[in-house]
Amino acid sequence: MDMICSFRTEATLVANEFIDRYMAAANGEYVKVYLYLLRHQQDTVDVEGIADALNHTEADVKRALAYWERMGALKYDRQDEPAQEKPFFKEEQAVKETDADPASEKGSQERIDRLAEDEDFTQLLYIAQKYMNKIFTSRECQVFAYLYDELHMAAELLEYLVEYCVQSGHTSIRYIETVGLDWHEKRLRTIEDARAYSSSFTKSSFAVMRCFGLTDRKPGDREKQMIEKWFSSYGFSLEVVLEACNRTMAAIHSPSFRYADKILEEWKKAGVRTVRDIELLDEKRQTRKDRRTVKKASNQFHNFQQRDTDYDAMVLDQVKSWIGTEPVR
Repeated sequence: MDMICSFRTEATLVANEFIDRYMAAANGEYVKVYLYLLRHQQDTVDVEGIADALNHTEADVKRALAYWERMGALKYDRQDEPAQEKPFFKEEQAVKETDADPASEKGSQERIDRLAEDEDFTQLLYIAQKYMNKIFTSRECQVFAYLYDELHMAAELLEYLVEYCVQSGHTSIRYIETVGLDWHEKRLRTIEDARAYSSSFTKSSFAVMRCFGLTDRKPGDREKQMIEKWFSSYGFSLEVVLEACNRTMAAIHSPSFRYADKILEEWKKAGVRTVRDIELLDEKRQTRKDRRTVKKASNQFHNFQQRDTDYDAMVLDQVKSWIGTEPVR
């Protein structure tokens, strides 16, 4: 009996380490770019082609590429880059697509063993365990070792990272790692940098809550994630975000983070950066709407059945019959 499996198809493998270590901290647009490059790692691709394929702007693609290179998950070859106009990228994964997870685990343990002689690192682990009121597992030690040794984040900054997360009610190592990677991406190097960033985000969060009329509570976890996406992943200014919130209230007369998120997602796809960009987008949309209205009216007029009847001659014949005159043929 001949059998054909409907699931036999080409596939792209994604390393577990990418999923476990890198993916959670990256925004969705960056992940799309990485997966696209992974799919085409045997091909030569350029920024313009990636942007077209993913419906991104070229600036979005360049930011994603710079992010993955900075994180060590991507290397690209600039030798074919003519005058910095059209760089060609080749995927050479630092995250190896193999089943050798134990090897990476071994590497992490070797790093921890080496750092056992580092007084700053051992002090960091001691303080972090006190803050979190627990004895660290091997996995938790590996996360701090990676942030400290691989990403070169200062011990003082990592101590503040733990303090910041715990005071916010988050004690999971996954959350701490995600925030740490985000700070590294934003190049926060000192406690002062982190405090300024956190303070700015807090002010923006409460501005959003005030715009929605939610002044009696703090944003929930899901709401914080959306706000973080709007400002960090999408890179919108407070003015643009508040415009989306105002339009949400005008449209549905109630606060809705999901509705505002949809508006901002569409603006991101359209390349909006400022309120003026929004106004231009509105003008284009109104122009298209006006054109559709005119076209619809024109179509409705032409939809009437056209007849060849000579109404003037018919009326003339009718009048002549009234006065007893035979119409001339």
